[in-house]
Amino acid sequence: MPESAGVAVVPAERGDARLEALLTEAVDELLRRYPSGSREEYHLAPDARFLLGLLDGEPAGCIAQADADPAEFPGGVDMKRVFVRAGARGRGVAKRLVGAFEDLARERGARRVRLETGTAQPEAIALYTALGYERIAPFGQWADSPLCLCFGKEL
Repeated sequence: MPESAGVAVVPAERGDARLEALLTEAVDELLRRYPSGSREEYHLAPDARFLLGLLDGEPAGCIAQADADPAEFPGGVDMKRVFVRAGARGRGVAKRLVGAFEDLARERGARRVRLETGTAQPEAIALYTALGYERIAPFGQWADSPLCLCFGKEL
């Protein structure tokens, strides 16, 4: 997994206290940005795989990879729960997490990635655009929401 400038990316599993704390913080932030939502709406598929971003050895961020429905999105995976703690932002953690995510997706045979984000997440939109993601048609549970923005990238 990528490592540089004090940032390391390592695999993590549900139950890892560092990962669970980050996932809770990620949903807390989503609920602050989208107050009409509920914690239950932000569940992750049981088959999701996780990467943990460490900044100078401390947990700083996370990302999840979920299998997409092959009939709906052949050769693709879904990027979920990209999150970096406020104090670690601007230090390259998110870029390293996305890079490691893409490497893992390629290793598992994926040819493309898609993700959902929202209009109240300008930092995420800027990150995805800078990393070569392009707007795609809405999909998923918020596809009909005017707050939902979807992005995709060929690997």
